Amino acid sequence: MKKTFLIAFITAIGIAQGALASNVGVDIHIGNQPVVVPAPVPVPVPPPPPAPVVIEEPPLFLYPPELGFGVAVGVPYDIFYISGLYYLNRGDIWYRSDYYNGPWMVTRYKSLPPGLRRHRFERIHYYRDREYRHYQDEHDRYHGRHFRPEKERRKMEHERRKEEHREWKEEKKWEKEERKHEKDNGRHGGHD
Repeated sequence: MKKTFLIAFITAIGIAQGALASNVGVDIHIGNQPVVVPAPVPVPVPPPPPAPVVIEEPPLFLYPPELGFGVAVGVPYDIFYISGLYYLNRGDIWYRSDYYNGPWMVTRYKSLPPGLRRHRFERIHYYRDREYRHYQDEHDRYHGRHFRPEKERRKMEHERRKEEHREWKEEKKWEKEERKHEKDNGRHGGHD
């Protein structure tokens, strides 16, 4: 029995060596076969949603000349204003919104405006802080570019109301012309 086992073992080794040369695998199991448990496949976990951004009043945005876009000051967030949109960075995740206080939507870094991607945060903070000191020193005499979103919103609201009023006037004018046309047609007994 030992001889048979030894011959089988040597034969298996010879086969295994030949199999290795031809990239063929051979397994020899004596006894119970081991249970192979596949390794768990890692599932990417999306980042947790950030805590809500709470901005109690519209922040002041300053435009450092070196940057060319608005940077919020006086808030605990990195918020930027470029081309009519607001961008927020929190924990290496970028968000975008139409309004300074959200709702915020996740956006890819590659989707950021080139002007924002061009600068490192250290430089942005340096220019922002320098411009903010300048603004505080000259507050009433400050001539740098700046704005508060609330004023912009009020201006847009005013423009919207003006447009609605213009449309209302046009509608009333049209109704008046329509009544006059009907009255003229009724007076002459004719139809169009």
